[in-house]
Amino acid sequence: MEETHLLAYGVVALVCCGMGVVFYVADRATPSSRALALAFDCIGAGLFLNAVLPELVPVPAIITRFFGLLEMLAGAALLQWVLYVRRTLPSADFHTASGDTLVRWGQLACVVYGVLAVTAPEARSTHFLNAVSTGVELASPWFWLFATPLLFASLAGTASLLLLLNRRPDPVERRRVVAMLLAIPLLAVSIALPPSYAPLTLVLGTMVFLVGAVQYHVEQGRRGEFMAQFLSPQVADLVRRRGLEGATAPARMTISVVCVDLRGFTAVTAETDSHTVLAVLRRYYGEIGRIAARFGGTIKDQAGDGVLILVGAPVPDPRHRQHALAMARAIRETGADLSREWRSQGLALGVGVGVASGMVTVGLIGEGARREYTAVGTPVNLAARLCASADDGDVLLAPDMDIEAAGGPASRLPEALTLKGLPEPVTPLRLQ
Repeated sequence: MEETHLLAYGVVALVCCGMGVVFYVADRATPSSRALALAFDCIGAGLFLNAVLPELVPVPAIITRFFGLLEMLAGAALLQWVLYVRRTLPSADFHTASGDTLVRWGQLACVVYGVLAVTAPEARSTHFLNAVSTGVELASPWFWLFATPLLFASLAGTASLLLLLNRRPDPVERRRVVAMLLAIPLLAVSIALPPSYAPLTLVLGTMVFLVGAVQYHVEQGRRGEFMAQFLSPQVADLVRRRGLEGATAPARMTISVVCVDLRGFTAVTAETDSHTVLAVLRRYYGEIGRIAARFGGTIKDQAGDGVLILVGAPVPDPRHRQHALAMARAIRETGADLSREWRSQGLALGVGVGVASGMVTVGLIGEGARREYTAVGTPVNLAARLCASADDGDVLLAPDMDIEAAGGPASRLPEALTLKGLPEPVTPLRLQ
């Protein structure tokens, strides 16, 4: 092999391994990124061992026998990435559909190629690798014995990705999918091309996918920064792993709802300049957001001076009641500190809290750029109405809240309350 071609193969191998390292370091917590890292590391290592190392030093045949396993691992890892991306789709029945079956068959084809590479290394080297440059006729049975499994795996991955695109995956993930669809034929054809062309197609394939991957990570980073202001770390991690659609798919869940409101805010806004009002809200929202994150809550709404927090959605939490009550206590304590701070500035503000639990429907609603994660059900309305009835420093609980679960004293109000939107009066509990 000419020195120019050898250098080209070495550079491409280094680029592929570098991409694998970048994918792993950038997002190693996500299974799909780990699969991509493994795939590109195997592509780079396989390229070096098959094309560069034998030209530099003599390699024993017993070792070269296993070089083809890296190509098998690369193909299987890329197909595993396809499976992980499909898991980001919200439809559960789609996970076992024909697309998944195609991917599994494609991985089996990669295993077949690996077995052939180990059992017939000389035939692979002579009749398959760089087949075009060595003058081997494509009608050779040895060529097709090795080419057929890889061709089937490539077609299976491509077909599964096309089926995935038809289901409209998360827009950010779609960029990586399209980039991979463009890169697959360039990466696959390089195996049989002569040394003067193979590095070029490899570089083109890796660069095409790198562009899509960089856009993906940039957008995910922006999305993570934005969501971190409103969601708990558990929810942010769920969205990163499953995509926005997968994490916020419609569902019926039993959760707790914590509603927080400022007492006296309307009067203060009428008498105070806008800069002071905004400063109050920033301080208030910041403290409530930190408390919500501490107890695994998801801030659904921040409207005016009201905050609605979901505990147990979209990440299920078997101890949502205990966490909601602990959150309410923390909010009451912080609210008392804030009230003293505001009153020292001449602002008569207080904090009231309402808590309710029960079955709700949660999911993403809206179209295009205007979408919202919402929860609908009696507990949401009840928590909001209890909050509206709570005095400064009060935490009112739904009548069916477990007093023992509150982890502290609670007393039932002496009189029932008639709350707007509820068919019957309720007698809530007051957390002591």
